[in-house]
Amino acid sequence: MVLAQDGITLIRLVCLDLAGTTIGDVAMVERAFAEAIATQGIVPGTGAYARAMVHVHRSRGCSTIDVFRGIFPDNEAQAQAANLTFERSYEGAIARAGLVPLPGIVEALDKLRGADIRICLTTGFSRAILGRVLGALGWSDKVDLALCPEDAGRGRPLPDMVLTAVMRLGIEDVRQVAVVGDSESDMLCGRRAGASVVAGVLTGVHSKERLIKGGATHLLDSVADLPELLLTGAPIEPPMAAAAR
Repeated sequence: MVLAQDGITLIRLVCLDLAGTTIGDVAMVERAFAEAIATQGIVPGTGAYARAMVHVHRSRGCSTIDVFRGIFPDNEAQAQAANLTFERSYEGAIARAGLVPLPGIVEALDKLRGADIRICLTTGFSRAILGRVLGALGWSDKVDLALCPEDAGRGRPLPDMVLTAVMRLGIEDVRQVAVVGDSESDMLCGRRAGASVVAGVLTGVHSKERLIKGGATHLLDSVADLPELLLTGAPIEPPMAAAAR
């Protein structure tokens, strides 16, 4: 087993978040959450609605049902009903507008797979929604695996999806993993899983400060910059460390 060569960590698996990281659907997801909350009597213009949407923003990247459980902590039926509305709303948005990869993403995936790096897409969506997304993207030849919380047992910020990908794809050591996402929960998940690279991208919901707070080892403008980070042959280290030398 080779974990490093000349001091360089060899990444064998990249776990990529979907919404806001590889596809530009942040507004679609936000609208679906807003519509779902409104159907449960929390309507725009009220303090309760404002608090609920703050919770949604803070919880992005987590399992969608867990987000609604946080809004309706004492009513599982209400949380489930809101989640069902969310899924219907988001599916409708996909049907109307489709999904578009963020610029440079497809090329980045091709470069990574060309370097024998496995790709796993991870999401807080349900398995049904994940299937819709994959169908809309047509990425069956671009990724090796796609996981949702149902597949792993628990969603982000817990490490289960990353560890499930490690086991299913035969990765020998968690240090051979890079986790990439646009939310604080993505960063927490990657750190808890033991990934050597936990890269926050600035194309989605959370700020640079939130990503660093979650434990980001690197910050990227986009996933399009990921091949340069992983494939240049330079030691993988935080940009802050490089700047300090």
